Amino acid sequence: MTQDPQAASGARPIDVRSSSGIAVFTGTTFLSAVLLFSVQPMFAKMVLPLLGGAPSVWAVALLFFQGALLVGYAYAHVLVRYVPAHLTGFVHLAVSASALLALPIAIPAGWTSPPPGDAYLWQLALFTVAIGLPFVAVSANAPLIQAWYARTGLPSSADPYFLYAASNLGSLLALLGYPFLFEPVFGLKTLALVWTIGFVGLMGALAACFMIVRRSGPARPQDDALAAAVPARPEPDWRARASWVGLAFVPSALLTAFTTHVATDVASAPLIWVIPLALYLATFVVVFRERALIPPRLLLALHAVATVMALLQLAQVEKETWFYAAGFGIGAFVTATLVAHRTLYESRPDARHLTEFYMWMSVGGVLGGIFAALIAPQIFSEVFEYPLLLALSFACRPGALNLKGASRNSLVLLAAIVVFAAAVIAWAPDIARHYQIGFGGWGSTAGIAAGFAVAALALWRFPPHMLVVALGLYLVVVLLPSGVHRGTAQRSYFGVYRVIQSYDGQFNVLQHGTTLHGAQRIRDRYGRNVASTTPVTYYHIYGPMASAVRLTSSIAAAMRVEPKFGVIGLGAGSLSCYAGSGETWRFFEIDPVVVEIAKSKNFTFLSNCQPKADIVLGDARLTFAKEPAESYDLLIVDAFSSDAVPMHLLTSEALSMYASKLKPLGAGVLHISNRYLDLEQVLAATVPTVPGLHALAIVDPSEDDGYSVTGSTVVVFGTSMEAIDRFRALPGARNLPAPELKPWTDDASDVLGPFLSQYRKRH
Repeated sequence: MTQDPQAASGARPIDVRSSSGIAVFTGTTFLSAVLLFSVQPMFAKMVLPLLGGAPSVWAVALLFFQGALLVGYAYAHVLVRYVPAHLTGFVHLAVSASALLALPIAIPAGWTSPPPGDAYLWQLALFTVAIGLPFVAVSANAPLIQAWYARTGLPSSADPYFLYAASNLGSLLALLGYPFLFEPVFGLKTLALVWTIGFVGLMGALAACFMIVRRSGPARPQDDALAAAVPARPEPDWRARASWVGLAFVPSALLTAFTTHVATDVASAPLIWVIPLALYLATFVVVFRERALIPPRLLLALHAVATVMALLQLAQVEKETWFYAAGFGIGAFVTATLVAHRTLYESRPDARHLTEFYMWMSVGGVLGGIFAALIAPQIFSEVFEYPLLLALSFACRPGALNLKGASRNSLVLLAAIVVFAAAVIAWAPDIARHYQIGFGGWGSTAGIAAGFAVAALALWRFPPHMLVVALGLYLVVVLLPSGVHRGTAQRSYFGVYRVIQSYDGQFNVLQHGTTLHGAQRIRDRYGRNVASTTPVTYYHIYGPMASAVRLTSSIAAAMRVEPKFGVIGLGAGSLSCYAGSGETWRFFEIDPVVVEIAKSKNFTFLSNCQPKADIVLGDARLTFAKEPAESYDLLIVDAFSSDAVPMHLLTSEALSMYASKLKPLGAGVLHISNRYLDLEQVLAATVPTVPGLHALAIVDPSEDDGYSVTGSTVVVFGTSMEAIDRFRALPGARNLPAPELKPWTDDASDVLGPFLSQYRKRH
């Protein structure tokens, strides 16, 4: 049992002054964490309209967060180590005061047009210029406040790591509170001012903490007694520092990789990134304490089972469900992160090296972020980094990398495992195919993976061997057909695109993450090759979008004018085959990879119907805004990042901009089919905020028929009631419902309300 330092030192019981001192330090730590974890999503939301709402915006935002955190921790370490203790507060308050020059937070002038294509470095530069200084100033507080507390002689001052749990609790509350409370209540502009006020209040709290430190004076006998009561820890060497980096690297990279995996291969629901980051922070609260809330042996057992099951689930595609994919993934992510952070806590140094410990932790976090956010998308065509990091989490188990003193038999077994695993991966698929072994309908990859899974669990008392088997299981998942290795995949800043064939072999299908984005028939029902240019899925000839095009073309023909069409979101190029003679069509697409796919041999809509298609690259909020006023007869907005809606394309400001580009009798069509959000209710609330705008909804009455026909819902809008009334004759047309939600604006977009509204409709 660990002895209480206060009792061991013979110090008198905690008095009121001690209690108030603890409250000041804890409150300051908490406030600092709230500010730190609210500025990140706040500024990311400001940036989203510039970057098309891509999932990579959050991945790069995490990387900036980790990099700025490293700078802040390094600054705190230098401050504590090289600046006299009685001056550190003055220096830090001066740095914080200089950060006021960057407030309130906003997009800087001249940073409104990102480059076409990948925008990783541009986004990092934007974050650095806009919020770099205040972010670094706030991020330095966690280690600095703990270092100050260690000098006060207050209870637990010899081991002040408990404040880190308070910091992560504040971070967790800020993260969960931002999308559901802060932004809906305040809006971005007001929230930026509130954040500035909070920052000034934090400076006052820091001054109060530093005054307590200065009143404590030099080290007192009580401080020495407190330090003596805490078990001595060895001086950190480079091996210890490398372990800190590695133990921080794996969970940091896994955070980004798991978020990307969920958004790509499970369900790209809005704000899906909140869940992994909240769980990541919660693990610090659970295990960064003297006595972890979960017994170590139980935690190691849970980690082994959960991670092996998650890798097994990735190995198959035959019996895939959202529930199991998400459940196993969350279990593996949480337990892997708990194991890494607990091992990290157990290896912590004494309070004299506190700031250095956090600095090396942050180095690992940055390297993990760089790998998952920047390197992995360049070297992997699919989200292979996720199963890799799951396997590497076994290296975070105590003793996993320690072969010192291993017996000869143990080393021979390790080598035998490597050779046997390579042989199984190379030959087992052919053997299963030759003997028609289907493993009960789960597929050969799942059967092979099951063998590795059983071996990993059988070796759980031997961490190095377990790690090697886990890496073999990873190779099974990424080298053989599996849940993360299927079809022809291409990856960009905006997501993972797969071109697969339908199960019956009749269609080439384009998927962006988990969402269907187009298909083309390549064989008829008898298996004969065909060169069909008839659009299918949402774009079938009787669907709302096709009907809107035909109606516009017929009206233009009757008036003897040549109509102009605009399409935001290219997809497979399906709509291009509705173009008629003499018509002008222009496509607006944010991702060059999508253009490449639409022009590939897998899809021939463009090559057959509009071989010289006019395609404008860039985010439509920026590129379409440059189009002449009142120049379009019909605009179709069909841009989605998997199933996560680019909210900036559906705000009041966006609708106003679209309307300004329509001819007096022109119309816009918004494709709003969505599994998670009630976008019809969103537009019912948002359309009335644009003066003179009228709208109606069209729900496709067609029954789904595989890839041939996929139902859709659209909203038609325009500045002329006469133009809107023309669409009332189309099947499925109806008025928008009475608004029950808040309108979406660039300043505030409530996601919880539409999510709950859609949930109620489905249940």
